[in-house]
Amino acid sequence: MKEVAVEKAVGTVLAHDLTQIIPGEYKGPKFKKGHVITEEDIPVMLSMGKKHLYVLEKDDTDVHENDAALRIASKAAGNGIKLTDPAEGKIELIAEINGLLKIYRERLYQLVAQDEIMFASIHDNIVVREGEKLAGTRIIPLFVAEEVMQKAEAILADGPIIEIVPLKEMRVGVVTTGSEVYSGLIEDAFGPVLVRKFGALGSKVEKQLFADDDDEMIADCIKQLIDEGMDIIGITGGMSVDPDDRTPSGIRKAGGEVVSYGAPVLPGAMFMLSYIGDVPVVGLPGCVMYSHTSIFDLIVPRLLAGEKITKADINKLAVGGLCLNCEVCTYPICGFGKA
Repeated sequence: MKEVAVEKAVGTVLAHDLTQIIPGEYKGPKFKKGHVITEEDIPVMLSMGKKHLYVLEKDDTDVHENDAALRIASKAAGNGIKLTDPAEGKIELIAEINGLLKIYRERLYQLVAQDEIMFASIHDNIVVREGEKLAGTRIIPLFVAEEVMQKAEAILADGPIIEIVPLKEMRVGVVTTGSEVYSGLIEDAFGPVLVRKFGALGSKVEKQLFADDDDEMIADCIKQLIDEGMDIIGITGGMSVDPDDRTPSGIRKAGGEVVSYGAPVLPGAMFMLSYIGDVPVVGLPGCVMYSHTSIFDLIVPRLLAGEKITKADINKLAVGGLCLNCEVCTYPICGFGKA
């Protein structure tokens, strides 16, 4: 910035807002930061008591904040993301579709390592809905060198920073285990919960089978559902270490390749993830039935988006994996599941 007399400021760029006060009528910015001063502005500024101004010196190749934000945002936005118009140098990135939000963190970290560029997002791996605000970007100064923009665009040439992956409409099979339900001593309460939870994610529970505490029977039910073309299998009940709980062994006997038995998440510690071919088979602990938010909400949407979840993915949930059981649940607008 430099200080210049108002009369000599024509053609320069204002480095700060100028407030105009008309007693009883108006008080607010008459000229905003970034305004290019014209001959017609001079008498108005003098009437506002401004004899000197702080203006910006810029090269002809420097990029204005609105143009810079648009160049960054348009390349940072991937599938399912739309942009707002630039406003005072800032552009917001908005969900254009429903789906699973993905943030490519290493690329984001490379971008913001440049001191003159800012990009902020919400947490990823959550289900977002059309119209939700997801991120915002701008440059810090009013103008930025073209060299800085070219470096940013080179980083973004490798791919977007943010995108939405649509959830697939999957056919869901459920196996409910437990002698008390199988024998009819108590009514199953888990199935209706899964119908609701999967339904909210755009998938449908096509068939539910019941099995006694017998790993052979559990395995047979799993195989039957796979043979009938189910895309994902949920097993309820029998997930603890009680000797009568045979769900984990039933999953293994059905051919399940276990990714993890146990998760660093509360509620959800006794969760099990396995695959039989490409079909995810999830052992769902009882907390999924009675907790508003649990391990189900952290893992199942990612499976419905077609992700192949690894043990490392599950281990990363340890930071943020404790649900505080708030009286009014605000998930995903909270820290649960956010590392």
